[in-house]
Amino acid sequence: NEGIYIRDLKTGKVRSVSGQTYMLSPYEELWEKDLPSVVEELLTKTDGRSNDPKAPQKPTGPRNKTRVVTYRAPHNSAVQIYDYKAKEARVVFGPDLVMLGPDEQFTILSLSGEKPKRAHVIKSLHLFLGPDFMTDIVVVETSDHARLSLNLSYNWFFEIDKETDKEAEKIFSVPDFVGDACKAIASRVRGSVASVSFDHFHKNSASLIRQAVFGADDTGKIRNRFGFSANGLIITNVDIQSVEPVDQRTRDALQKSVQLAIEITTKSQEASAKHEAERREQEARGRLERQKITDEAEAEKARKDLLELQAQSATVEASGQATAEARARAAAAAIEGEAAVKQAQLQAEANKIKAQSDLEQTKAKQDAEINHQKALNELEINKARDLSNIEAKKFKDVVDAIGAETIKSIAQAGPEMQAKLLQGLGLKGFLITDGNSPINLFNTAGGLIGGGPGLQNLSLIHI
Repeated sequence: NEGIYIRDLKTGKVRSVSGQTYMLSPYEELWEKDLPSVVEELLTKTDGRSNDPKAPQKPTGPRNKTRVVTYRAPHNSAVQIYDYKAKEARVVFGPDLVMLGPDEQFTILSLSGEKPKRAHVIKSLHLFLGPDFMTDIVVVETSDHARLSLNLSYNWFFEIDKETDKEAEKIFSVPDFVGDACKAIASRVRGSVASVSFDHFHKNSASLIRQAVFGADDTGKIRNRFGFSANGLIITNVDIQSVEPVDQRTRDALQKSVQLAIEITTKSQEASAKHEAERREQEARGRLERQKITDEAEAEKARKDLLELQAQSATVEASGQATAEARARAAAAAIEGEAAVKQAQLQAEANKIKAQSDLEQTKAKQDAEINHQKALNELEINKARDLSNIEAKKFKDVVDAIGAETIKSIAQAGPEMQAKLLQGLGLKGFLITDGNSPINLFNTAGGLIGGGPGLQNLSLIHI
């Protein structure tokens, strides 16, 4: 971060060399760069400003003029360097190390300071971009000629684009932005206060000053910023630190008015407190009277209840015996009624059990008779089946005994021979078929089949 200034003795050109080891040639020499006394003084300050005589200085001796001039730009600050040979300026934003070329010089800022603001109080090599604040004292006069001293504080910052050189150079276009801003704001405040009375300003000082500085939009709402287009300075807030009358008579009148207002407020508070105490006392008395009336009513009610209880006790004593006897008789009657009801219930249960028993006995008897009759019927059926089987077997045995040739002869014999043969066989009629043609025994030979008594002796012989 160090360098030297070198001048060429042949051409007279001066240049700076930094960041490397360098040996002078035979036609070169070290060149001493002179700076203004103000710059020399500011370079010895640690903060680069001359407004505070108590500010600490750098612990260095006299500056070596052949060394490259360096300056550490603080954070959030801007330093302008002007090249007189190229006739152009450049802006360096901190934190950064500024190194002057042979033909470059710092732009010294001469700003207003103190309260009220005075020009050329602050000398500085850098310009802080904010946000920061500045304080000023403004003397105003109301419409009723009351002169007041306002101690105002403004919050500000620079709204710029650091990437654009034109925007960066704009912040240095106003040499004393502090004095310019304070004068502009003071002019607005004086014009606004001059149109109102002292009493109105005393009651609405904050809103009046804010509206005077920031203005209002179409809806009447006070804006929240006031900007200077020349250098990008933005005022964001106005703080009224104090308001004091300038004239002694006005100060005495204001003090008297304040004292009178305090007395009026005190008396009003005392009257309100007294009225509140009386009101509370009246409420307490009313509550006490209501409590007394309530207690007396409760006592009367308790006395009434006592008399009623005594009357009931006497009545009970007088009718105690009769009531006891009546209750005893009623209890006896109730017991007898309950016994009768219980007896009737038991009798009903007994009758129910008896009827159920008779029903079951009758049902069992009928079931036994049915089973007996069923067994008899089965025996008759088996008997008839067995007899039928015996008759069939008997007839089959007879037919087998006669033989097919005999039956054929019987069929070819005459009616008288057939009758004798049938009597010998125990038959009254017969029908012989070869089995190829079906025979309807219900429709054919109706006289034979419907003859009645001889139907059981009809036989069918199949050949």
